[in-house]
Amino acid sequence: MTLNGVYMAKTNPTLVVADSGPLIHLDELNALDVLSDFNAVLVPNAVWLEVEHHRPQALKNKKIKLIRQTTPPVVEQIRAMATLYALHQGEREALTLCLTNNIKLLITDDTAARLAAKSLNIAAHGTIGLLIRSVRQELRSTSEVLTLLTAIPQKSTLHIRPSLLNDVIARLKTEWEF
Repeated sequence: MTLNGVYMAKTNPTLVVADSGPLIHLDELNALDVLSDFNAVLVPNAVWLEVEHHRPQALKNKKIKLIRQTTPPVVEQIRAMATLYALHQGEREALTLCLTNNIKLLITDDTAARLAAKSLNIAAHGTIGLLIRSVRQELRSTSEVLTLLTAIPQKSTLHIRPSLLNDVIARLKTEWEF
């Protein structure tokens, strides 16, 4: 199957749809390469414009293939979710792209978008999850990811409770026997 000329395997998530948060936060951490094992990162137009406004250099990263997408009209299912979860335009477009193209992975840091995705049977991962995934995918070492996680409060605009971040760091150290 192809989407805009990009091959999409059925067995692994070679395509992912992005909301603005992870693109901005990973770029702030100089870690967009953790998305490099995806064939492409589809970016809805509203998300593209938001990232372009806040972090334009993220859209010029050569380590990942970002594809700007014109989003089809929002489907009724998403329109209902938008009201229920107070979704912004970018989140609505991202979820619409997932649904209309049968893409089962959305990257977002927004809690409401994650809840909406879950109710649509779409997996959602945020910046923290993508960093941890990069260890499993052997894109980054445990030590590198621990350094990035520790740097989040100083280098990133990601809002995360310090206690949650400390728990993630401790679990990563334990899980990977660091």
